[in-house]
Amino acid sequence: MMSALPDFRLLRPASARDAILLRGAHPASRFIAGGTDLLPNMRRGLVDAEVLIELAGITELRELQDQGDALRIGAGVTLATLAADATVRERLPVLAQAALAVAGPTHRHAATLGGNLCLDTRCQYYNQSEDWRRGNSYCLKRVGDTCRVAPKSKRCYAAFSGDVAPALLALDAEAEILGPGGVRRLPLAELYRDDGMAALALGADELLLAVTVPLASNRFSGYEKLRVRGAIDFPLAGVAVALARDGDVIASLRIACTGVSSRPELVAGLDALVGHPLDDAALATIERGVRRAIQPMETTTVSVPYRRRATPVLAKRLVRRLWDEGG
Repeated sequence: MMSALPDFRLLRPASARDAILLRGAHPASRFIAGGTDLLPNMRRGLVDAEVLIELAGITELRELQDQGDALRIGAGVTLATLAADATVRERLPVLAQAALAVAGPTHRHAATLGGNLCLDTRCQYYNQSEDWRRGNSYCLKRVGDTCRVAPKSKRCYAAFSGDVAPALLALDAEAEILGPGGVRRLPLAELYRDDGMAALALGADELLLAVTVPLASNRFSGYEKLRVRGAIDFPLAGVAVALARDGDVIASLRIACTGVSSRPELVAGLDALVGHPLDDAALATIERGVRRAIQPMETTTVSVPYRRRATPVLAKRLVRRLWDEGG
């Protein structure tokens, strides 16, 4: 059961730069855009914030810019806008599919790209009511001193469960981050750490401004996820694939996963498949790569062995489909 929202002040900056200045002036503040993740967590007592800095009114964060060879997407673009955009649907279908897979229609009209990329990690021992957590002696991610998933470990294994991040990893996207010292850019993969308590490599006074996605030609892409229900649910496992073929051989292949580690995982070792056909040997390499990349733990009500077995199957099925489409 959720309790009422705690009291907080709401500040509305006119620009991203103003938002950074307000964040520095109010150390106990948090940024809020759609609020579909932050507000439920505040009601559950998982997040403390005396001040919320609203980003929804900042025009520069809501811009979609076709730069010819790339698409720059502001962090404030809603998932509904992303899923419906013609360029995204035609040139970056994996991104449109991932955005459309998030929650339900009303959530997607409020939820933003930046919010989904910066989603708090999740665990069945963490995302509970205060009464439940107190009755179960809390966990390492909130107040406690032991990770309930891995009691002998000194780290938290809560899982990253955003749908959009693996799509953008598969597309080789770049993140644009604003801080007090200006803008810095980095590969999206470097935005994440393998730590359920500190999954984002963002400073407390930094803001995700946008992501830039290459608009490559002759690339086929898609996203699929496993979940208990056909809508609303976070992924138990999600897989994004971007594939290009040159006749009967693989020209490029990138695969990323979500829901099965404390960060979205880009599968390594797939460059070895370039120049080779998608045969049984290639599919075996893909399966091994996915198994090495993921680290499913007891963070959901579905068993670890199921997620460990199902994720490579999901990846191979999606690669086969895109290979056939490319042919």
